[in-house]
Amino acid sequence: MTFDDAKRHVLDAARARSLDAEVLGSETRELTLESFEGALSELKHARRGGIGVRVVVDGATGYAYSEELTPSALDWALDEAAENARLQEADDGFLPDGELRPRSDLIGEGLSASLDEKAAAVHQLEDTLRADPATDQIMVARYSERESHDVLGSTRGADGGYRNGYALLAASFVAKRGDSLKQGGDVALAKEFHALDPATTAETMLASTTRLLGAEPLATGRYRAWFEPTVVASLLGLVLYALSGKRLVEGTSRFAGRLGERVASSLVTLVDDPTLDGGLATRPFDSEGTPAQRTPLIDGGVLRSFLHNSATARKAGHANTGHAARSYKSALDVGCSNLVLAPGAGIEPVDGVIVTDVMGLHAGANPVTGDVSLQGLGLRVEDGRRRPVENFVFAGNLFAMLEAVSAIGDDPTWRPLAGGAALVPSLEIDELRFAGS
Repeated sequence: MTFDDAKRHVLDAARARSLDAEVLGSETRELTLESFEGALSELKHARRGGIGVRVVVDGATGYAYSEELTPSALDWALDEAAENARLQEADDGFLPDGELRPRSDLIGEGLSASLDEKAAAVHQLEDTLRADPATDQIMVARYSERESHDVLGSTRGADGGYRNGYALLAASFVAKRGDSLKQGGDVALAKEFHALDPATTAETMLASTTRLLGAEPLATGRYRAWFEPTVVASLLGLVLYALSGKRLVEGTSRFAGRLGERVASSLVTLVDDPTLDGGLATRPFDSEGTPAQRTPLIDGGVLRSFLHNSATARKAGHANTGHAARSYKSALDVGCSNLVLAPGAGIEPVDGVIVTDVMGLHAGANPVTGDVSLQGLGLRVEDGRRRPVENFVFAGNLFAMLEAVSAIGDDPTWRPLAGGAALVPSLEIDELRFAGS
C-alpha cells in the first residue's frame, strides 16, 4: 500500500465513523558515505516512514501512528487516535479547513548522481584535507543526502503532497602547528549533489581552522564584536524561541505584547520564507496543509509577526502563518522553514574580536530571558591585523545584542537549523563584554 492509498483508507474510515481526522504520511530516504584513507569506511542507505493520525473529538485531540501500511494497522491507528482524544480534556481542539493542493517536486533529479560519483566526492574531500601539512588527524569525512516525501489529507478538505531533499559534505579533523592543536570541521549544504564542491569545501574548512592555530588568551575587556554566519545561525536558533507562537501562548516569549514595537536594530530584517526558490527547507504547505507564505518576523527592527500554526494563531488572536510542524510520530508544534536574515552593506573589521566558534550553547544560553554566557574562539583584530585568540567567554543579553547590531555583512551562507535552514550573513555588535585572561 502506498502512502496515498493509506491516506485515503484512513480518511474513508474516519468519514464512515463521523470522525474529524487528519493524516500525515512521511517517508525519508537517507544515504551516508564515509571515507577513510581512500576507502569507503561506511555506506548506509536507509528508508523509514509511517502514517500519523490526528483526531479531534469534542474539542479534544488525540494522536497515533503506524509504520505498517496495512488496512488492519491503519484502522488500529485511527481507533487509537480517537480513543486518545476521548481520554484528553477538551482544549478547543480543531482541524483547520483545507484545500486540494497540486503535487510538488522540489528536488527533481538533484540527487540522482551515481553512487560512484558520490563516493568520489567524499574521497576528494578527505584527500584534500589529508594533503594539507597542517592536518594531523581526520575523524570524519562524510557525504550525506536526505530525500523526503510527504502527503497530507484531512476530512476538512486538505489534500496534497511534495518531495524535497538536500545533500551535504561534512568533516571533522584536527589541525596542528608546533604544539598548537585545533579541532575543526563544518558542513556544506546544497539542494543538488552537483552543486557541492568537495575540494573547495575542504580548503575552506582548513582555512577556517588553521587561522586559529597558535591562539593566545584574550585580555578581558569590552570590544566591538563580529559574529561569523555559523555563530549567527546558532544565536538566531535561540531567537526563534521568542518568535514561536507556541511560546507566545504559553507565556514564555520575551516578545509577548510587543507586535509593532522596535525589538532590534533598524538594520535587522528577519523573514521566514518557505516559498524561497532553491531554499533548503522550501515547502508548498505546512503540516496542517496551510499554504506556505513568506512571513516577515522583524522588519527594519520592528516586530511584525510570530510563527503560528492554526491552534496558536487562534489562541493568540493572530493570523495563521502556516508554520505548523510535526512528524508522523509527534504532536502538533510550530517550526521554521527558510529563516533568512537580510544581508547588509558589508563589514570591515578594524578593532575588536571576530567570534568564529561558540561552545556550550545549550548550557550557557537562556532562550526565555535571552541571557548568554558562551565560550568562544576567534580572532583579535587590531588596526586591521588579525591574530587568533582563545580561552574567552562573551556574555550579555541576546535581545540587547539584537538592538546593538551596528552592521550586517554581505556574505549570506546556508546553515543547518533545527526544523529548517538559515541563510544568514555576519553581524557586527557595537560593544560586547569578553572575559579572558
